Amino acid sequence: MTQLPPAAELRRSIALVDDDRNILATLSIALQAEGYATRVYSDGEAALKALTDNPPDLAVFDIKMPRMDGMELLRRLRATSDLPVIFLTSKDDEEDEEAGLALGADDYIAKPFSQRLLLARVRAILRRAAPVSEPAPTGDQPAVVDDQPAAPMLERGRLQMDPSRHRVTWGSRPVSLTVTEFLILEALAQRPGVIKSRNQLMDAAYPDDVFVDDRTVDSHIKRLRRKFRVVDPEFGAIETLYGAGYSFADG
Repeated sequence: MTQLPPAAELRRSIALVDDDRNILATLSIALQAEGYATRVYSDGEAALKALTDNPPDLAVFDIKMPRMDGMELLRRLRATSDLPVIFLTSKDDEEDEEAGLALGADDYIAKPFSQRLLLARVRAILRRAAPVSEPAPTGDQPAVVDDQPAAPMLERGRLQMDPSRHRVTWGSRPVSLTVTEFLILEALAQRPGVIKSRNQLMDAAYPDDVFVDDRTVDSHIKRLRRKFRVVDPEFGAIETLYGAGYSFADG
């Protein structure tokens, strides 16, 4: 019997938003060749409603677009959604990178980029995201049974994390996190008081040797703190040891 690729992986859908139709066509072909379904949009306004009404598993946004740029698209999307997002930025525009991460992007790639790099980033983020549920089987297709044990709840003081459902609460109040933010917080909370370097946090949030630089982790930490301070203005559980890294205090 021929072994079929994992059904969940084949069904993963990716939205591409870019005003350059050549980039849309090239990336769509490359992603489809890897087994992903793709949806393409040439401007942010057209993408916003579609991504809100029928979210894909991941989206790739160009920043520089007319009408509604990628920053504004992400800002509006983050009001209601934690959809994983990769930003495409200009090669040397650090302000774009930092602003995108501050808005809640999971990753960014500087143009010009290789398709191989983008595919690696896409695979890494989708593996970190919650698994998609399997539909009822049709015809001769065998049922896919998820026999993986549920990840245990993580409780640290007022913090509760449910990795199986990607849910976080602080003092019983929900806190909405992106995949990257969740994994960074989980890495810190697993060992309270232990200092985790930026490299260790990168390894937790970006597996498979996907390179990111220091400011990426710093930007995610800043956003984590802001989100928790919305529900608790006195939140201070994520501590900084300058020159060494970050730690979680559950006291």
